[in-house]
Amino acid sequence: MLEVTNLTLRVAATGLKVVDGIHFCVTKGETAALVGESGSGKSLTALAMLRLLPAGIQIEEGHVFLDKTDLFALSEAHMRRVRGGRMAMIFQEPATALNPILRVGDQIIESLRLHTSYRGRALRERAIWWLDKVGIEQAAQRIDDYPFQFSGGQRQRIMIAMALASEPDILIADEPTTALDVAIQAQILELLAQIQKELNLTVLLITHDLAVVKHVADRVVLMREGKIVEQATTEAFFQRPKHPYAKQLLDAVPSFAKRPQKAPTETNQTLPLLQVNNLSVAYKQKKRWLAPPVLTPIVKDVSFDLYKGETLALLGASGCGKSTVAKTLARLLDDQTQISGRARLHHQDLLTLQGAALKPQRRALQIVFQDPFASLNPRMTVGEILAEGLISLRPHLSAVQRQQRIEHLLDVTALPRDSAQRYAHEFSGGQRQRIAIARALAVEPEVLICDEPTSALDVSVQIQILDLLLDLQQLTGLAYLFITHDFSVVEYIADRVAIMHEGRIVEKGETKQVLLQPQHPVSRRLIQAVPKL
Repeated sequence: MLEVTNLTLRVAATGLKVVDGIHFCVTKGETAALVGESGSGKSLTALAMLRLLPAGIQIEEGHVFLDKTDLFALSEAHMRRVRGGRMAMIFQEPATALNPILRVGDQIIESLRLHTSYRGRALRERAIWWLDKVGIEQAAQRIDDYPFQFSGGQRQRIMIAMALASEPDILIADEPTTALDVAIQAQILELLAQIQKELNLTVLLITHDLAVVKHVADRVVLMREGKIVEQATTEAFFQRPKHPYAKQLLDAVPSFAKRPQKAPTETNQTLPLLQVNNLSVAYKQKKRWLAPPVLTPIVKDVSFDLYKGETLALLGASGCGKSTVAKTLARLLDDQTQISGRARLHHQDLLTLQGAALKPQRRALQIVFQDPFASLNPRMTVGEILAEGLISLRPHLSAVQRQQRIEHLLDVTALPRDSAQRYAHEFSGGQRQRIAIARALAVEPEVLICDEPTSALDVSVQIQILDLLLDLQQLTGLAYLFITHDFSVVEYIADRVAIMHEGRIVEKGETKQVLLQPQHPVSRRLIQAVPKL
């Protein structure tokens, strides 16, 4: 169905090979998983197939055949009929792939109009059907909402609906479940399997989630540094990996068994560093001009404590309010929301501080956002991004000290030294996430809110970042509020767990207690949905 032969891609400016003579094929109705570390060339390979490579990347040689038709030989007009019609792609970062000024329904309808026979009212009805199919509640009402009105996981589901709406022959899925909680991930994977069976769909799955690969893929193609180092059936790959890198990846998956032993921190555990009491957040929506805003409650009466040197994992389904809690504590939603309750840091209420009094608290509490590409300024170099917080919140540092701090941050987050002179778009998704982590660590905060900080990372880099966070915690007593969908990460790093459902915390406790003996039905459903490696 799909064959890639001797594909070689180079960076035009430097001549660097980013994909080096790879060859693989995918048969009709099969799911092949393209696996490898961040920056190994997986996404560039997918973009080359669709002839969507960024301007600085050139195809040096090779071919991509779809049913024996060489896609590189087609005219652009012909390729447009293939792209989105016969071959569709779910992109890695839905926040940047979705048009922010178009309603989500219009974006799905555009795909339907271009590549299907639906017309008139049937277009809207079909778009609603797809939104409902991928799990968007009240799809008939939400079809007229904009992307920013949805959570990260919901945007990913909309992206999936757009790709599947044209009923393609081949679906290239670049990290399709990265932003999804395990319950929705299970639904989406089941949905993809069902549609694959109905349409005899061929799937090329690009992912770093080895548990997902084990459950859905027929074959595994492993890439490293632009080359394919191993191809095998899924069973053979997991039971008898041949290449040392394959064994390294499987050994790097975090779990309870691999959890490092924490040294006790010399802190008074009776006094929380951060105290959140009865926090409620409602979004303001203007329905009519001059009319009072309509309030939509998202977070309802949430309370928790966070101690120095501790990691509290905040878990729950996509859209349950986890990220809203994070952004509220970071004071990023003041104008958009109505907030009640208290959040005390250093005996001061974070939610009421204003002006100069708020500045020290901004240094004390930093956040790593879920979508690094949307949170990094595209017009600033990485060096400027890392220096921005230092200039604002640590003004006593000299230019030389700032430069030394930036070089140290690049080293500890495993980024090349020349990263400081480059821009965010020049990096892979996983590398951009490391830049976002480096930016948050730059001002040496006491509380770090991590909103899916490892979601875009392959397991080998993920374990490095988790170990880095643990080392920093042991060294400085840094406290983490860790928002994630990845239960293996929770097993590895979290001391306590709080599970949210529909804006409320329904269960709290020690990590082992909650994950191994969940009491609330919501907790049990979440944990049962986790794919096991």
